[in-house]
Amino acid sequence: MAAGDIARKLQTAPNTMSAQLLVLSNAGLVHARREGRSIIYAADFARMRALLQFLTRDCCGGRPEICAPLAETISACSPSRKRVRT
Repeated sequence: MAAGDIARKLQTAPNTMSAQLLVLSNAGLVHARREGRSIIYAADFARMRALLQFLTRDCCGGRPEICAPLAETISACSPSRKRVRT
């Protein structure tokens, strides 16, 4: 999705959204490609899932029952199960 479209959907300033997308891109959580004058962003779901799994393990402190609902949600969000749109 184009950065401007994302900003409109989230009702935020385009320059703010571009800055946030740049941070996510630098972290490898989204990929950007140029299409004419627009930059199109796509989420890297595998990397996001890995980050969420790491954070879940870290915050649960060895007590998986605390984060069980979140862990189930993360496992269900597999790109192989859902079509990834760019």
